[in-house]
Amino acid sequence: MGAWLSNSFELIDPRFRALAFSNVQVEKLYTGCRWAEGPAWFAAGRYLLWSDIPNDRTLRWDGTDGSVSVFQQPAMNTNGNTVDLQGRLVSCEHLGRCVSRIEHDGRRIVLAERYEGKRFNSPNDVVVKSDGSIWFTDPSYGIDSDYEGAAAPSEIGACNVYRLDPVSGRVAIVASDFVQPNGLAFSPDESLLYIADTGATHQTNGPHHVRCFKVSGDSAAISGGEVFATCPVGLYDGLRVDVDGNLWLSAGDGVHCHSSDGTLLGKILIPETVANVCFGGAKLNRLFICGTTSLYSVFLNTRAAPRGHYGAPILRGEPLV
Repeated sequence: MGAWLSNSFELIDPRFRALAFSNVQVEKLYTGCRWAEGPAWFAAGRYLLWSDIPNDRTLRWDGTDGSVSVFQQPAMNTNGNTVDLQGRLVSCEHLGRCVSRIEHDGRRIVLAERYEGKRFNSPNDVVVKSDGSIWFTDPSYGIDSDYEGAAAPSEIGACNVYRLDPVSGRVAIVASDFVQPNGLAFSPDESLLYIADTGATHQTNGPHHVRCFKVSGDSAAISGGEVFATCPVGLYDGLRVDVDGNLWLSAGDGVHCHSSDGTLLGKILIPETVANVCFGGAKLNRLFICGTTSLYSVFLNTRAAPRGHYGAPILRGEPLV
């Protein structure tokens, strides 16, 4: 591999050369969003879904021909999306103030909408663990105004991180000391959980960092929570972890890559504020990047961390009426 990188990358630590190709450029796949978020790759169909929150739609990029279409509109001002162990779409709805799932037959199921009888604020980002549990953040962005949801007071009075049990359907708080919890991702072996706090949007000199938690042996709780990295440009929002444990974090100037020891290795330079990323493509070595108005991608010399085992408990939801 060459000693230099294309102008799509910024080298900060020599280790970044092993992750970025010298002859690869960032590609713009689509533009026309108001706030692009929540990319999720569906390997079986070879397509990517992502949210355009203010336009209240979910968009679909087809990996076979590069076409873009509307997957659903209205879309409940959906923000974060992920794919569960059965290949179904799991989403965080600002307008619905819930976590929902699209069944294989197209039905929309509400998985969780309340904690101790009180409605969530506006679930933001979500990840499914290999045991089938669903972990999600609940900041206030979707109830702060009518732009990305519907303005409303918080019923819970806090912005927490939750775990939805795959067997009982019980919702439990796993972290309650965030200002605005946002993106989250597990380490490859799921022993660590990284969670971003974008509280600087609501507090002067507020948090704009990612914290690292240890996951308990029974996978039902987390501990620790030390600051892993602080964003030097804008906010660390959505994130993914690759097969080697490197973190790929959305930021104000693109995507920042941190090694598992916390060192900033380099950046993917994007001309818009980045909200979220995910790995996809046939070899899971293509990073899809949601910039403010556009969808970008770049091929990397790494790939997504392997998904959990299949055959995990199937979380049952109640059909929405």
